[in-house]
Amino acid sequence: MNRTGVSGSIVPVAVARDGEDTAVSSERPLDRAEGFGERLLGALLDQAHELPLHLIAPLIADAVTTVGGRDPALLLQDYGQLVLVPLPGRGLTAGEPVPIDGFPAGAAFLRGLPVEVSQAGGVRVYLPLLDGGDEVGVLALTLDTVDEDDRRLLRRFATLVADLLVTRTGYTDRIFQARRTEPMSVAAEIQWSLLPPLSMTVPRVAVAGILEPAYQVAGDSFDYALNDDVLHVATIDAMGHGLDAATMATVAIGAYRHARRADIGLAEIYAFMDRAIAEQFGPDHFVTAQMMRLDTVTGHLQWVNAGHPQPLLIRDHVVVERLESATTLPVGFGGEKPVISERALRHGDRVLCFTDGLVEEREAGGEQFGEEQLIDWVDRVERSQDGVRAVVRALSHVLKEKRGGRTSDDATLFLIEWR
Repeated sequence: MNRTGVSGSIVPVAVARDGEDTAVSSERPLDRAEGFGERLLGALLDQAHELPLHLIAPLIADAVTTVGGRDPALLLQDYGQLVLVPLPGRGLTAGEPVPIDGFPAGAAFLRGLPVEVSQAGGVRVYLPLLDGGDEVGVLALTLDTVDEDDRRLLRRFATLVADLLVTRTGYTDRIFQARRTEPMSVAAEIQWSLLPPLSMTVPRVAVAGILEPAYQVAGDSFDYALNDDVLHVATIDAMGHGLDAATMATVAIGAYRHARRADIGLAEIYAFMDRAIAEQFGPDHFVTAQMMRLDTVTGHLQWVNAGHPQPLLIRDHVVVERLESATTLPVGFGGEKPVISERALRHGDRVLCFTDGLVEEREAGGEQFGEEQLIDWVDRVERSQDGVRAVVRALSHVLKEKRGGRTSDDATLFLIEWR
């Protein structure tokens, strides 16, 4: 690549001193000439900001050609987190979905790091499309050779591509459609539209969640927000199945967000959610919930448990205890003011929240899967995977496999790591 620039000029700076204007011969080079990388990324930004998604793809393909690359592909995670699906578009390489496990594109996706594979005629590069710690998918392209300048530019290029895809998601159905590998129920459509990004990684905290069955989920959901130094988290499980459960989950998450944004305490959030469910659905409907707050500076964790299974505390990749706490009635039942439980976390601690569908599923022999088996598999997966997103995904898939592939009830996992 040609990365030559124009040498800078020397500009004198006038400095006021004791009321006098004094010319100081301060030599500070200013170079406003565009280098190769700035021209490439700048041209993409200048042209893309008003273009729809189907015209973004050719721009990305042209940019890949400009850096000497070929065969670009945008691979998006499917809802079940099993495969990476090529996004259709002029100039982009089409093909069959690529399994995440055991393939270079999947390794880049799970690790959040570029992967390079030497092949006949060049190097195939797989770049994670990261946006605020969440991962959209993978950008794949082939170069004749790869050096450090290429790696730096491609990393920044992939970040820009991720941002372009995320901003276009709100304007088109094409990304949602590409990610589907099987039909989705209306209830699941509602639930996916409610969810925040499935993962977030920042210097002090990382989170990741997953819903099963991905294409039929109805009553389970989660939400989170990082407001300054405080991480807010809620996991919920609305009673029933289908649209009724999805409707209750929608109200519960909406009430939680409204109360959270009013900056009130956990006990008041519980009371607000309780009234919202009771007023909308009556006394025979309820939603189990767990609301948490983590001070990301001190590691001080607070939570209210409204009928959920007890979270698991993971330390050094092993479950060390259940986070026992006083429980209150599920929201909608008019429970008393809840007790707020507290715990001081250590650096590196992880907290795993889950819904009862994960452990109450019956195995082929008729026995419930149970929490002991869950803990045993958490320990195994924690030792074999890096990063909260990879752990949650692997754990969800292995647990479903060990339950015989059955998920008759929604099953949700949400993992928090204090970093």
